Amino acid sequence: MTDRKGEKIGWTAGWSGGFIWVVILSVMFFFQGKMIQCFTGLALCAAAFALIVLCAPWCHQTTAYWKLMIPIYALFFLTFGWAVWAFGGLEGSGLHWWCLLWVLPALIPLGTLGRKTWSSDDGHTDRVC
Repeated sequence: MTDRKGEKIGWTAGWSGGFIWVVILSVMFFFQGKMIQCFTGLALCAAAFALIVLCAPWCHQTTAYWKLMIPIYALFFLTFGWAVWAFGGLEGSGLHWWCLLWVLPALIPLGTLGRKTWSSDDGHTDRVC
């Protein structure tokens, strides 16, 4: 019986890495004196890190990955809205609506892992939460 440490690190570090840019921007806003933008960004990160842990597939072994990823993805897209707001809207940030097409590759895991469950991989039923 293996502990599947690599998969657990992949889930946690991968999702956390997806939100680290929000922490960096929040720190930047702190030094610019934009405290509302700073603290809303940090609150989004705290919510993201909590969701990453709460939606961990080894805690919900029979739930399809897509169901576990949807809340994290929703918060992920909310952080894009936060960034656009924090920089003063689409015009202030220099973005156009079609720039959001660059985000589409981030949705690939929904298609490739969507139906998989933690317990369907190799029959493990060890719960470590």
